[in-house]
Formats: sequence, C-alpha cells, structure tokens
Amino acid sequence: MTKVALVKTDDRDRGVRQAIDLLDLSPLHNKSVVLKPNFNSADPAPGSTHNDTLRSLVLALNEMGASGITLAERSGPGDSTRTVMDKKGIPQLAEELGFSIVNLEEMGPEGWRKIEPPESHWSDGFHFPRLYLEAEAVVQTCCLKTHAYGGHFTLSLKNAVGLVPLSGYTYMKELHSSPYQRQMIAEINSAYSPDFVVMDGVEAFVDGGPARGTRVKADLMLASTDRVAIDAVGVAILRLLGTTIEVNRGLIFEQDQIARASEMALGVSSAEDIRLVTSDAQSEAFAEQVRDILACG
Repeated sequence: MTKVALVKTDDRDRGVRQAIDLLDLSPLHNKSVVLKPNFNSADPAPGSTHNDTLRSLVLALNEMGASGITLAERSGPGDSTRTVMDKKGIPQLAEELGFSIVNLEEMGPEGWRKIEPPESHWSDGFHFPRLYLEAEAVVQTCCLKTHAYGGHFTLSLKNAVGLVPLSGYTYMKELHSSPYQRQMIAEINSAYSPDFVVMDGVEAFVDGGPARGTRVKADLMLASTDRVAIDAVGVAILRLLGTTIEVNRGLIFEQDQIARASEMALGVSSAEDIRLVTSDAQSEAFAEQVRDILACG
C-alpha cells in the first residue's frame, strides 16, 4: 500500500515537517534536488504556493541531506514567470535560504527534450525540461483546489502542466481545446517521477481556480511519494468540503486525470491501495472521514 500522510494544522511549517516525517523517507544523501512549486500566478495561496510552505520545504530538504536545491518553474498564461516570482519575493527568499532559480520560460531550445508518450492524446508529444529529466531528485509542492478551465481539479498531476513550454509552441492551445484535456494532463506526468509531493491544504478552493475561487479553510498538509494516491485523497477532501459537480461526479478513480494516470502505471490503481497515516487524534478523526469517502469510490 502507498502512504499518504495527513496532518490537521494551520501551521504550514509544522505541517510540512510532520507530513514528511510520517512518510519515513530515505535521506537524500547529498543529492541535488529540483523543486517544482505551483507558480501559475502570484495570487495568494491556494492560488499559488505559499512562501511559508516553500520555506519549510526547502529547510526540510536541507535537513534531509540535499547538496543543493534548484527551483524551476514556468508561470502563466498571464504574468511572465519573472514577474510572478518577483511579486512573490522568490529571489529574496532564494538568497536567504541559498537555493537557485531556473526560469523555464527563459530557457533556450537546448534545455528541452521532446517527449512522445505511447498512445498519447497529444497530437505530436510535448517538450519537457531536461533539468527535470536529468535531476538526481525531484520534489513537488502543489495546492488543494479546483480548476475552472476544464481540468476539474488542480493538484499534483495538474501541477506538471507548468513544465510544458509556452513560448514557441501551441501546447496550451492544444491542451485547453481538447476534449481529452484531463487525460493529456496525466500524460505529461509520464515524463518524470517526483521523489515525493507535498500538498498544501491549509486553504482550498472548492470551486473556481486555479488563481481565484471560493476559499475554504481546511487546515491540512498532505504528503506522498505517489501522485495518483495524493490526488485521489485530494479529490476526496474536496468532496468532503463541498465542491463542484464535476469533482463530485462518479467514482474517484474514474476521474479522467486519475484514471489515465493509473492506466499509465504512474501510481496506485484503487483506493484500497492507499493508507492514510496520521500522528495525532485530530488528524486521525479527519482522516477517518476521508477514508469513508475513498471507500465509497
């Protein structure tokens, strides 16, 4: 079974550290880590990764033995990646904490590799950053929210869309105009495999998204080594909080993003393969409610 750590807290620093500890991960042993945040825009969390979550994650990675950390991201559509990072104060945070920044939007053709997943819904594959393909370790942090533009929800699988280039390609037009948008989101994830994912659910969007929506204080931090498992738990939590018709419809593992990712063996194939782990009574009480929703499909 795959563990998904669940911590009930409004303290992002405590939540990040406890969630990672519950996974009982191997040390990074001087590996260089590439870190993927959610910087689609500079809107306040859950519109984008909260700087407190990012800070805690960087510090935790250092404590796990990372030899260096590189944050690599592409924002938009909307503001440029440089503008988003400047608005969020990421250059200052990087200087303070000692991590590097790679702006994928400004990366030349030599920084990308063509990916053509088998039986893909992409007409001619897509390009993906070599930095992520060649990384010694990859860590991702995402938010808990819905998606108003066809994705239905934007959790860890959807966060990978920020690793497909905007400039010089029509990938985003192809993605957003396709009836198979959600399957295509899953297929991007076939290009890489994060060592683990941290999902910030201290606040959630239960409708709208990705930048703005109905905000609910959920007071949660989640972590897992499995993107399908953590997204399935995320969908269950959105249902528990009260969400959109699309996210509520059908079985969780029949949701297009999750079904396609599972079909491609990117993670677990059923709710029975997920083990929610907690470390306190409050977290366990909430986890029991999530387990009930997962058990119903």
